[in-house]
Amino acid sequence: MELAILDSKTLGNDLDLTPLKKFGEVKNYETTSAEETLERIENVEIIITNKVVITKEMMQKASKLKLIAVAATGMNNIDLEGAKELNIHVKNVAGYSTSSVVQHTFTMALYLMGRVNYYNHYVLDGSWSDSNLFTDVSKPFGEIAGKSWGVIGFGTIGKEVAKVATAFGATINYYSTSGQNKINDYHHYELEELLTRCDIISIHAPLNSSTENLLNSKNLSLLKEKAILLNLGRGGIINEADLAKELDSREIYAGLDVISKEPIEKSNPLMQIKNKEQLLITPHIAWASIEARERLLDSIVKNIQNFLENEKLLQDDIN
Repeated sequence: MELAILDSKTLGNDLDLTPLKKFGEVKNYETTSAEETLERIENVEIIITNKVVITKEMMQKASKLKLIAVAATGMNNIDLEGAKELNIHVKNVAGYSTSSVVQHTFTMALYLMGRVNYYNHYVLDGSWSDSNLFTDVSKPFGEIAGKSWGVIGFGTIGKEVAKVATAFGATINYYSTSGQNKINDYHHYELEELLTRCDIISIHAPLNSSTENLLNSKNLSLLKEKAILLNLGRGGIINEADLAKELDSREIYAGLDVISKEPIEKSNPLMQIKNKEQLLITPHIAWASIEARERLLDSIVKNIQNFLENEKLLQDDIN
């Protein structure tokens, strides 16, 4: 059996892929362009992909293809209806990155709230050495304790963030983007009131028709002065041009791990803002702790194993 990994670079060079070899010959491609995809999948039975787009037309020409193992939770890069019509199985992985995303949420919050960038540079540029004080409080910072933390998107990750924020001493409020998660121990507010009330707001929602452009010029102005806004859901939930204007018009802070077009374009308005100390952007890494990536690979291996076992059982029944 032949397997092809289409974008192994997204999994990291530090991940040991040898467990996949027990299924057969593994062709490992660090990246795969749209022009290269068909050639790389047309003669293999199993493909593993994170973000490479697989169309119905490609699948029709890949006559040996039996399984698409998605190295992620989201499957929007796969034509699922086309796969179903062609009897090609698609298996994703859920829940592997929850701890990693929750941790990164608080990494970003603490970095911005603690003015870590300012104080790190204060030391490294020699300013502390040149001072006559053992400390420096020129850039006031606050505590999470006693603050109101708002969560937008109250699924598994949002609920875990709420638990940790509660441990820090924050009061939790939330807005359910689906309208389905309103029975729990925290208070639900509509979006506008949540933005008005909360000191810290973190987004953990999918991108869909209900969340696209959810935060924009009409409601970003509702954020409290010195509020912190974090997006660890999907790019496109926040209008980036509107956020850039808001960051340059007053003192609010934003931490973004996701951008509407990734990698971020140099022309993105967020790359041009004047108040750069109020913005933290990381390159879509919240999901990617080494432990999360190891769990992801383990689940991919299990998905392939389960598929092959089911195939064998089906074949035995036929025989």
